[in-house]
Amino acid sequence: MLERLGLDGIDDLLRDLPGDKVLSGPLDLPPGLSELEVVELMKGMSAENVNPDEVLTFLGAGVYDHFVPAVVPWVTSRPEFATAYTPYQAEVSQGTLESIYEYQTLMCKLTAMDVANASIYDGASAVAEAALMAARISRRGRVVVSETVHPHHAAVVESYARGGRIDVVRLPATGGATDPDAISNLGDAACVIVQSPNFYGAIEPVEAIAECAHRAGMLVVVSCDPISLAVLTPPGELGADIAVGEGQALGTPMAFGGPLLGFFATKRAFLRQMPGRVVGRTRDAAGDPCYVMTLQTREQHIRREKATSNICTNQALMALAASVYLSALGRDGFRRVGELSLRKSHYALDRIAEVAGFSLRFERPFFKEFAVRCPVSVDGLLERLRERRILGGVPLGRYSAAMDDCLLVAVTERRTRADIDRYVDALKASVRELETAGGTSAR
Repeated sequence: MLERLGLDGIDDLLRDLPGDKVLSGPLDLPPGLSELEVVELMKGMSAENVNPDEVLTFLGAGVYDHFVPAVVPWVTSRPEFATAYTPYQAEVSQGTLESIYEYQTLMCKLTAMDVANASIYDGASAVAEAALMAARISRRGRVVVSETVHPHHAAVVESYARGGRIDVVRLPATGGATDPDAISNLGDAACVIVQSPNFYGAIEPVEAIAECAHRAGMLVVVSCDPISLAVLTPPGELGADIAVGEGQALGTPMAFGGPLLGFFATKRAFLRQMPGRVVGRTRDAAGDPCYVMTLQTREQHIRREKATSNICTNQALMALAASVYLSALGRDGFRRVGELSLRKSHYALDRIAEVAGFSLRFERPFFKEFAVRCPVSVDGLLERLRERRILGGVPLGRYSAAMDDCLLVAVTERRTRADIDRYVDALKASVRELETAGGTSAR
C-alpha cells in the first residue's frame, strides 16, 4: 500500500499530522483492573452525575425535562427493538419498519406536512440537512439563518455549508425575533431558516416570514419544538416548505444531552430531495399489508453523485419512543402537556418578575421558555441555586456577551406550583446572599 502511494514508510504516511499529535511511545495508561475494581470505579463515577429526578430543573435550550410515561421505556427496552440494526431485509424487519412508518405518519400530522423521513441524528443535523436540501432544490448557493436559531444548530449549518460550498448569511433579529422585512434585502438565497419558538423561547412571525421569503423565491425552513405544536399552529399551515426540529421532548429523557432525535418533514413535491430514508406501506405476494424502505437516498444505496445525503442511519429507537409517547398520550393528553407547559411557564415568569431586579428580556409571546435579566452575576446565581439542589436555567452569556446578564428558563408540565414557588424563594435568597457578599452588578 505504501509503495502504491509512493511512500517509504509509516512516518511518511503521517507527515501531514502536527508533530505533537503523533504518538512517539506507549500510551500513558494506568495498570489494568479486575472486573470488581472496574465495577466499583464506574459506580463511583456514575454517582457524581445529577439525576433530574433528584433536583429541581429549569434547564432547556433544546433538551427538556418532560414526563416520560412508563410504557415508553417498557417498549423501547424490548430486545427486538433495542438491539435491532438497520432494516435492510424487509422480510425479517416488519416490526421495526412498521414502527418507523407510524412515526413518519405522526410527524406529518404534527407538522401539517406531506411526508416525513425515518428521522435524523438530532435537531441540529436536521436543520443543516434542510439547508442542503433547499440549496439542491433552488440551485442557489446561499442560505439565510435567523440570529434567533439555536447557536449550536446554526454552527452545524455552517459546518455542513462549508463542505457544500454554500454561503451562510445571518438574518438580523430585533426584540428577540426575526424581522420579516429584512428578508427583502438579502438577494437570491435558497432558503430562510427560522426557529419558532426560537432559542430565546419567543414565538416567531412565521407566516409573515414565509410570505416575504416566497416573494423572493426562497424556501422556508422552520425548526420547532414538537411539544409546542400541541397548542400552536403547525409550520405546514404557516407556509413552511420544510419542517424540522429536535424530538427529544417526545419520550426521551434528558440523559446528559443525548441520544437525541431529529425529525424532518416536507412537501410531497420535494420528496426525492429529502435526506435519509422513507418507509412505505405496500402489499406482499399474498396481498397482505407489509412495510418496506421505499426511498433510500444515501450513497450506500445509490450512486454517490445521485445521493442527497451522507446520513448513514437513523435514530429508530428514539423515533419509536416518540411514537409510543404520542400514542400513549393521545390527542387530548398531548394537548394537555402543551397547555400545562404554557400556563406554568407564564406563572413562573409572573412570580420571577416579583423579585426585585428581574425582568423579561424580550417582550414577545413565548411558549414554555423565556429569557430574564438578572440583577446579580448569572454564574454566581446559578451556583447558589445548585447549592439548593436547583438547576436554575442556562446562562445566555455563553452564547452572547451582550446577554451575560440573562438567564434562559424553561418550565415543563412536570413543574408544580410548589416547585415554581420554591424556585422563586431560592432566587430571592440567592440574590440577597450575593448582594451581601459583594455588590449587585450582573457583569
